[in-house]
Amino acid sequence: MANAEAFAGGVEKTMSDGIRLPKFSVGVGDRFAHQAKAQLAACIEAAKFGVEVVPVWNKSNREHTIIGTEPSQTRLAADVAVKELGWTKPYFLDADHINLKTVERFIAPCDFFTLDVAEEIGKAAKPEDVAAFVQRHPELIGKVTIPRIAEPFEADAAFVTGVANKFLAAVQDAGRIYRYLVEKKGEGNFVPEVSMDETDFPQTPVELLIILAAIADEKIPIQTIAPKFTGRFNKGVDYVGDVAQFSKEFEEDLAAIAFAVKTYGLPANLKLSVHSGSDKFSIYKAIHEGVKKFDAGVHLKTAGTTWLEELIGLAEAGGSGLEIAKEVYREAYAHEEELRAPYATVIDIDDAKLPKPAEVDGWTSEQFTSALRHEQSHAAYNPSFRQLLHVGFKIAAKMGDRYLKALEANEDIVAKNVTTNLFERHLRPVFLGQ
Repeated sequence: MANAEAFAGGVEKTMSDGIRLPKFSVGVGDRFAHQAKAQLAACIEAAKFGVEVVPVWNKSNREHTIIGTEPSQTRLAADVAVKELGWTKPYFLDADHINLKTVERFIAPCDFFTLDVAEEIGKAAKPEDVAAFVQRHPELIGKVTIPRIAEPFEADAAFVTGVANKFLAAVQDAGRIYRYLVEKKGEGNFVPEVSMDETDFPQTPVELLIILAAIADEKIPIQTIAPKFTGRFNKGVDYVGDVAQFSKEFEEDLAAIAFAVKTYGLPANLKLSVHSGSDKFSIYKAIHEGVKKFDAGVHLKTAGTTWLEELIGLAEAGGSGLEIAKEVYREAYAHEEELRAPYATVIDIDDAKLPKPAEVDGWTSEQFTSALRHEQSHAAYNPSFRQLLHVGFKIAAKMGDRYLKALEANEDIVAKNVTTNLFERHLRPVFLGQ
């Protein structure tokens, strides 16, 4: 049995391998730090079916800034939930999409760091660094055979040089962030993830392999990587794209990761992370089947879906709860352009399908929840309405205690919606295959 010093944030570690992220994990956003217990209850429900899915609470620097919170508050909410519900398995707090400019306040409370290098993708690395990389990796030139991918890839020196030119500077930036974290937290005391999803085009398996080779060169022991997949991953709504193509890419990425682990000595538990993964119902079967086929792990990152379930719970409660939900919509509608701007590439709102606030003011609880709840077969479901409210959490943040007290006054009905949504619509199809 490990001693007390071998635990951090509920995570067992040893001196040899440090903190390890288990096979299945789910990123859970809790923007107002009131739903940690409800979210954890969904993981407990999954455990009843014999599947361990560990929670990773995530909240970005932008969200903390908008809401006026600190990562330490998210840590406290997670710790309290774990204690009150008797959760004895690992759990984590993700410093979501940090860089060297924003990392400082996340260092003490967090044990999972998503290294955001999006700004460096596409920026050319030093020519001598690119040349040295290509020279170091002759195995990437010529016929590249990745086990469990039907056809080998042909990659000449010019191709590898081109990929390195696009991604090497980003990987080097990740290395700088990682080494800073090691300096501050100590090696093995956190889970590093590298995010490569914020780029124009999906990476091919051989491009992913080149990126992983560069990560290994930087000696970053990443445990998850978030590549770019085909299709649109809009906030809070279903995947838009070719599901068959996604499935092919997902399985090829799993194969590339398994090959990179053996070839470059990356951590054995390295797994794919699906960012903006909440509510992508049409690809959940493909994710489950791919993970099962390869006996692989996966990290499904969700965020704003919980905030929307808070609104649904308040609307369902009626009375002042419904009035707050309507007020959030009214203000979001009035400030739509401002709210959409930071999320322009990941939302797709049809203004013609947004109901006028005066109409919504007259809605019943059922009308509001039917438009907002992500049940695509329901005639009243309105994805444009849902996406506007998804980015409208800033309105609730401005309400301050009035919004928080409404959550507390309606805790039971809100929590029921949060738990049901996370387990039934997310954990069950992805991790249980049901």
